Amino acid sequence: NMDEAIDWIHKYGSGHTESIVCAEDSDAGEEFLQRVDAACVFKNASTRFADGFRFGLGAEVGISTGRIHARGPVGVEGLLTVKWQLRSSGINTVTEYGGDNPQKVYTHKEL
Repeated sequence: NMDEAIDWIHKYGSGHTESIVCAEDSDAGEEFLQRVDAACVFKNASTRFADGFRFGLGAEVGISTGRIHARGPVGVEGLLTVKWQLRSSGINTVTEYGGDNPQKVYTHKEL
């Protein structure tokens, strides 16, 4: 039963890599790929393919099974996050910056 199998994977699986072995034209294989919640979901392939280097990420420096922010094999880029900063003088609303004749203009500054 596909529902029971997927429920079991979601309860006991790693969240990193899951795989199914089935006929190439199997509907079950495609359903598995769509429904299993993991960073890597494979059909008829070894879970050993789940490697950052194989995915073109360069040397794998860690593995994360969390959903935020990196998930699965992680290269250096996966360990970095972007932090956007907005500094306002006074209270500003978006409408002041929009339209054909904006009252104010955006300023971007390299930090």
